[in-house]
Amino acid sequence: MSSALDEASLSQLFLSARTYSAWQEKPVPDELLVRIVDLMKLGPTSGNCEPVRIVFVRSAEAKARLKPFLSQGNSDKTMKAPVTAIIGYDLKFYELLPRLFPHTDARSWFTGKPEHIQETAFRNSSLQGAYLILAARAVGLDCGPMSGFDQAGVTAEFFAGTDIKANFLCNLGYGDASTLKPRLPRLSFDELAKIV
Repeated sequence: MSSALDEASLSQLFLSARTYSAWQEKPVPDELLVRIVDLMKLGPTSGNCEPVRIVFVRSAEAKARLKPFLSQGNSDKTMKAPVTAIIGYDLKFYELLPRLFPHTDARSWFTGKPEHIQETAFRNSSLQGAYLILAARAVGLDCGPMSGFDQAGVTAEFFAGTDIKANFLCNLGYGDASTLKPRLPRLSFDELAKIV
């Protein structure tokens, strides 16, 4: 059994971690993006289906392609972020199940079942997007996950000719803590959970 993380680790992942909207002018190297993905993909998904597909938007050209699809409130902070991850999900994820879940015919669970495919892909890519946030924090990056974009437009621009759909966006980099406001309130345990 694993041992509990120390307070410093918990702080980096949760207690002191914040959602950033302003960024230091410090680049994020390719090696760190690869490391994040290598950590993220180890998180559990149902049937090891791994439907997430990610485009890391970093170049000025790619940012210019993304900008028209951002809501007004998300445009400036995204253009200034070192990297924006487009978290997508592949509706053909089940075609890889013979390799990813080889001990049974898991592909047959999805063939000809578009609603089940959509639900599974969306749920598990959302999980994997959350793993990406934790992986990024674990390697020293800050995150700014968000909705507030034209999903169909981003899908058409960055996933054209595929069965991949955009899910959400996450800015990545080294946050400017001087711009942070006090943490917003959270629900109490009794408001969001119960033990039965």
